[in-house]
Amino acid sequence: MKKTLLLNSHLSRVISELGHTDQVVIGDAGLPIPPETERIDLAVSPGTPGLIETLQAVLSEMTVEKVILAEETKVVSPELHQQLEDMLSHIEWESTSHEKLKAMSRQAKAVIRTGECTSYANVVLQSGVAF
Repeated sequence: MKKTLLLNSHLSRVISELGHTDQVVIGDAGLPIPPETERIDLAVSPGTPGLIETLQAVLSEMTVEKVILAEETKVVSPELHQQLEDMLSHIEWESTSHEKLKAMSRQAKAVIRTGECTSYANVVLQSGVAF
């Protein structure tokens, strides 16, 4: 059994297969996932698991060089935006429209669906290198 925080085998596999600049999306329960993009569905019930706890687990194994967040998050869900800002302040940030973020999910290696029900609780993580 793994000793790290991230126990989900599907998440571990996707992270281990990432190359530099590849992207994964962690999305809320309502984010549409394109049929051609791998779906890792963690949603159990509304709020479980949440975006923050899922992000913490992913960050325990993934080297992230850039975070992309919808501009709408800061306006519509300011508490979540502040949590993300505090948690990811050491990583480069980029903002885009929610529509562009949804379009980006088509190119992502995977979309991780959470049970999060906060509006615009979606984040794109761009893989960096560990050396």
